[in-house]
Amino acid sequence: VPNPAVPRLEVTGRDEGTLELSLGPGGHRLLVTEHPFRLDLLQHRELLCSVNARGLLVFEHQRRRRDSPTEAPRSPPGRWLQRERGRQRSGGVGGVPQSTQGVGGRPPELRGEPEEEQGAWEETFKTHTDSKPYGPTSVGLDFSLPGFEHVYGIPEHAESLRLRPTEGGDPYRLYNLDVFQYEVFTPMALYGSWEFGVADPLYHPQTLFGKLLDYMQGGGETPQTEVRWMSESGVIDVFLLLGPGPADVTAQYGRLTGTQALPPLFSLGYHQSRWNYQDEADVEAVERGFEEHELPLDVLWLDIEHADGKRYFTWDPAKFPNPRGMLERLAARKRRMVSIVDPHIKVDGGYRVHAELRARGLYVKTKDGNDYEGWCWPGQWGWGGTWGGPRGVLGDFGKVLGAPERILGQSRGACGSPPNTSETPLNLGHFGGWELHNLYRLYVHKATAEGQIRRSGGRLRPFVLSRAFFAGSQRYGAVWTGDNTADWEHLRISIPMCLSFGLAGLAFCGADVGGFFQNPGPELQVRWYQAGAFQPFFRAHAHLDTARREPWLLSPEHLAMVRAALRRRYALLPTWYTAFYHCHRQGVPVMRPLWMEFPDDPQTFAMDDQYLIDWVLLVHPVTEPGARGVNVYLPGEGEVWYNDETHEQHRAPQTLYVPVTLSTVGFWGGSRGLGGMMGPQNTRETLKLSLQTPKFSLDTPKSSPDPPGTAQGDLYLDDGVSFDYATKNAFLHRHFSFANGTLTS
Repeated sequence: VPNPAVPRLEVTGRDEGTLELSLGPGGHRLLVTEHPFRLDLLQHRELLCSVNARGLLVFEHQRRRRDSPTEAPRSPPGRWLQRERGRQRSGGVGGVPQSTQGVGGRPPELRGEPEEEQGAWEETFKTHTDSKPYGPTSVGLDFSLPGFEHVYGIPEHAESLRLRPTEGGDPYRLYNLDVFQYEVFTPMALYGSWEFGVADPLYHPQTLFGKLLDYMQGGGETPQTEVRWMSESGVIDVFLLLGPGPADVTAQYGRLTGTQALPPLFSLGYHQSRWNYQDEADVEAVERGFEEHELPLDVLWLDIEHADGKRYFTWDPAKFPNPRGMLERLAARKRRMVSIVDPHIKVDGGYRVHAELRARGLYVKTKDGNDYEGWCWPGQWGWGGTWGGPRGVLGDFGKVLGAPERILGQSRGACGSPPNTSETPLNLGHFGGWELHNLYRLYVHKATAEGQIRRSGGRLRPFVLSRAFFAGSQRYGAVWTGDNTADWEHLRISIPMCLSFGLAGLAFCGADVGGFFQNPGPELQVRWYQAGAFQPFFRAHAHLDTARREPWLLSPEHLAMVRAALRRRYALLPTWYTAFYHCHRQGVPVMRPLWMEFPDDPQTFAMDDQYLIDWVLLVHPVTEPGARGVNVYLPGEGEVWYNDETHEQHRAPQTLYVPVTLSTVGFWGGSRGLGGMMGPQNTRETLKLSLQTPKFSLDTPKSSPDPPGTAQGDLYLDDGVSFDYATKNAFLHRHFSFANGTLTS
């Protein structure tokens, strides 16, 4: 992925205290005001964004205590930010009331000599005490978006796709936490943090002067969104991505942090997991159940109980005495296994991984230089440090003892801690003293993926799933929404959560089908399979205290519905794989909001119960209990959509009431302007058969808008496992066009 082009800035105007700069070929201009400091970004005469318009810029400089041996320049303490802090120790973003603060965001009452206050040099929460040797070091900045009414992004939150105003409440927090059975529709932090937001405009023709007048008078018809970013530490490092279209924005962001890794094809199939399949006999019985009930399956998972006393990268000798034979039996049926491994390492002198970490000094350190230790599933544990680099000990995490290289993938979990707290003190010894809390999981994800690549001699694409993430995690594998609950709210929230992930670049995402906690009823389980089949990562997973829920334990009627959902997923695998290729090359989400393809349709801006897969399918899962019908909005002036099951055609835009039964999945093919879109489909039911004898059908609408009887689409194919597509150009990418009764390729 090439680095983003940097446009040349040229001075095109000058006034007292203000510079006007041209910004690239798109007609953008930047007005830089000296006092009070402010940036205004315009396109032609349209004001797009103002920076520090409300004077909330703050940058607290490092300093020493008054009683320290060496005096250093002081800056105002963070009293204004202390008031903004809630119970979570984290940065945040939100909308806040109008402010009368002065230049540079410094509150007027703090402009003089700073006073010492409680919490300025250390903070205590329960048993944790974090020292702040340089005092408060918070940073913050505000952005004003006239003409913009909708803001999205900043995952991970169990929240609607369109972010809600936070004025008068808590901000959206961005601080990686392990949250047990999380709540929905709340701004609290979850497992990952991604400081990336997208705004959609509702344009009103208006000059810059008119917008500024509306802003100063606090009125007018132009909608406006205020965004304020705050962080307890760090630097102000902001990228404004100019688009102009939604796909342009995500592509530009992909050039900054990388695009989604092209996953191995098997990982787009169905995954069966629970905490835990007990032993080799249990694994064999589950795998045999999928064969006997003719259910497609590509991956079986083992949770942490497979290891010997939670000593990860080992096997329990009583439960799994012959792991190589178990894996080879799966491989003979073209199936794979994934082991779940946590990054905390059991402190045990007889455990090789622990001994090597300690001997090489690669554990995370306390501020005093000692190995940091905690308590979780293995008992006493330490965290492998990442300053050893990707070739350090974390690089070995891809090597799993006794595992044939093409069979085993890996997943990353975390250790439990209560919400609203740090899992560890903030002043641990990462990277020579830099706080690494949110970044830690990015580096574990990276090291695990690189370890798998090294294990195969650089030939094979890795599969690594991580629950926690940070900007850039998309380069190394997949993520999921964490420890959800078997209820309808968590089924519904999985859609906007995955859409939000996709906007930030994490295209390979999904939710635990059926819910991790508690037990779903048959209707909920069926509906979750139907919804999960149309999310990028498709895995059923469950807590060890839940009842077993393999599909054949359902009634024959419900089992048939699950089988139909699984087979539909496999029939559409060529469409999924092609969509991931587009994502990998262009940075566009696989699962995307309607407004990405229809940015001129305001009705799509707040929708998060239906979405698009690539530009081929519109999906509206049924997420209400006892549903007898759903309202489906078909976007796009003049577009024609057709029901995939009945092939009935409907001209957009319109809201269509669609009767449903429990067997209804709910998705539509689209015309996409120039004619019908052709989605490639497997004619085989399982991935292993389709790879052995590839045959594809192209699904085209029976008729299309002007020009009549036309359709187009594309298909991407490679070997599904290696990097040969990149290193040897070993791939096939075909564009299909159907017109006047003739198919061309």
